Amino acid sequence: MKLPGPDHPISITPTPQRVRVLLGGQVVAETTRAVTLQEASYPPVQYIPRADAAMALLDKTPRSTHCPYKGDASYYSIAAGGTRAENAAWSYEAPFPAMAAIEGYLAFYPDRVDAIELG
Repeated sequence: MKLPGPDHPISITPTPQRVRVLLGGQVVAETTRAVTLQEASYPPVQYIPRADAAMALLDKTPRSTHCPYKGDASYYSIAAGGTRAENAAWSYEAPFPAMAAIEGYLAFYPDRVDAIELG
């Protein structure tokens, strides 16, 4: 485990806008309780509470990855509106203690869903 620091800063802040994720014309997730994770120079990522996602549309896949800063990520495919997006969402189900604020949250790949709307 590596702790975020000056060489790899990570911040997690409440997202002030509503966040909505769409696939196949269906709302996959919608919340006013998202958090924005900003990691180093990467684009910001919206993490949405699972309680605000249509979990019945998501299927956990065997894929997993490891981040030295956040921990092990699990992946989910989404089937909505006649469309299937493989490994389109991920979740740190047991993140490292420094990243506890994203436990129980999901993030979505912008290029694997129709839209991630803020507003």
